[in-house]
Amino acid sequence: METTLRGVGVSHGVAIGEVRHMGTAVLEPPAKQIPAEEAEREQGRARKAVEAVAADLIARGNLAGGEAQAVLEAQAMMAQDPELLADVERRIAVGSTAERAVYDAFAAYRALLAGAGEYLAGRVADLDDVRNRIVARLLGVPMPGVPDSDEPYVLIARDLAPADTALLDPTLVLGFVTEEGGPTSHSAILARALGVPAVVALPGAGELPEGTVIAVDGSTGEIFVNPSEEKKARLAAEAAARKAALAASTGPGATSDGHKVPLLANIGGPADVPAAVEAGAEGVGLFRTEFLFLDDSKKAPSEEKQIAAYRQVLEAFPEGRVVVRVLDAGADKPLDFLTPADEPNPALGVRGLRTLLDHPEVLRTQLTALAKAAEGLPVYLEVMAPMVADRADAKAFSDACREAGLRAKFGAMVEIPSAALRARSILQEVEFLSLGTNDLAQYTFAADRQVGAVSRLQDPWQPALLDLVALAAEAAKAEGKSCGVCGEAASDPLLACVLTGLGVTSLSMGAASLPYVRATLAKFTLAQCERAAAAARAADSAEEARNAAQAVLSGE
Repeated sequence: METTLRGVGVSHGVAIGEVRHMGTAVLEPPAKQIPAEEAEREQGRARKAVEAVAADLIARGNLAGGEAQAVLEAQAMMAQDPELLADVERRIAVGSTAERAVYDAFAAYRALLAGAGEYLAGRVADLDDVRNRIVARLLGVPMPGVPDSDEPYVLIARDLAPADTALLDPTLVLGFVTEEGGPTSHSAILARALGVPAVVALPGAGELPEGTVIAVDGSTGEIFVNPSEEKKARLAAEAAARKAALAASTGPGATSDGHKVPLLANIGGPADVPAAVEAGAEGVGLFRTEFLFLDDSKKAPSEEKQIAAYRQVLEAFPEGRVVVRVLDAGADKPLDFLTPADEPNPALGVRGLRTLLDHPEVLRTQLTALAKAAEGLPVYLEVMAPMVADRADAKAFSDACREAGLRAKFGAMVEIPSAALRARSILQEVEFLSLGTNDLAQYTFAADRQVGAVSRLQDPWQPALLDLVALAAEAAKAEGKSCGVCGEAASDPLLACVLTGLGVTSLSMGAASLPYVRATLAKFTLAQCERAAAAARAADSAEEARNAAQAVLSGE
């Protein structure tokens, strides 16, 4: 019998296929004692296993590139955490086997993370994956991961670790569904980069029997279990129509009446550039530079290394706009040489621009490298600071840019409600704003972007979030300056129309979403977008806002 389930759609497209479940987690190792004379050997086994897993994660990152590389390198750093390793060795010294010591040490650290506030609790899935990989290596059993199959399938998992998502084979994995996660989780972002339809935060997904045929709509979040032949045909026809519309849509982003809305790409490094160029990106709206700093958590990359990486991206967009975000360290991206290890709540502590202002030499080197990388290139370089709270932050960043001799536009990211509320004040110091809707939603609703249980509050359709976007866009218009969106909200084609109606001047997203947004935006006039935006803001919930905007744009 056909049934319908609903989760959170995070990556466009339709997938129809049989269910295959993620490999089960590693079994708990037995708690047996070892003689004292074996402790040193067991400690050596543990160290080798940790190093092997870290090397494997880094290798996977190198293969995947871009956003995935930064995530996997962060996981490798987690595996090599010196405090964790010290705890493992202490447990072995008092009689634990290497595998049991790893299991127990990670369990203790897991409990600390789970109780240390929602932001760190969101790292538990990544930690579990690292533990499972180390224990599997020590036990000599297969690594947990994507199932082996010769036929294409829909993957079901409690959650997907970045190491698995990054190397999914789109020719075999038609789509995936997870019980946990949210629209801005690592897995969701990587799914969009891969162009694989995905639905997250679907309770009970793990109970779907192996081999069951399901249809996954990554746009609506709907899962059709045992769909009828008629339903499968309809979904396939809709998917084919969307694909044809995408192929027919080319050129710069604009509404049907010619209002220009530049469509830019979010990239995590040079490896993401080819896909952005192929998708017709008009430039880069968010160049995340963290990938350079994750190679070595002990020290910042040299100026020369930074220049080479930045120039590679800048050269790919002659006459285009490239917006670079300076290092956003802290919270879920800790770096030993920058971020304190004992913050009770890193998400609300020293992160982003705050970290850089505490380490001016790191900021100075990065800004100098950007200035040198842009020399002689016909590119429109813009540089922005993450986590700007007020005018004082904006001034400090602009002053640092000028002192470094940077000839570019200086901007501020709006990720904190105070920045949206006081946008006009901030714009006295900078030349543009860029809305990071992922963090803006997180801080507006006190809802960690990695926690599936609060996913409804991470929904970028929340009217309160749209109000903050409107405030920032109105302030920019009043000052004669630009205000773009570089958060994941821009990748939703319908929401892109609403953002345009709110006064946003550019939209930046993962390359895979660009054709969808371009095609949808071209169907409607600016006035229609403005009416849809007003209807969405008048609603009382995210679902009502989405439905209200849809009704306006469909002429209902």
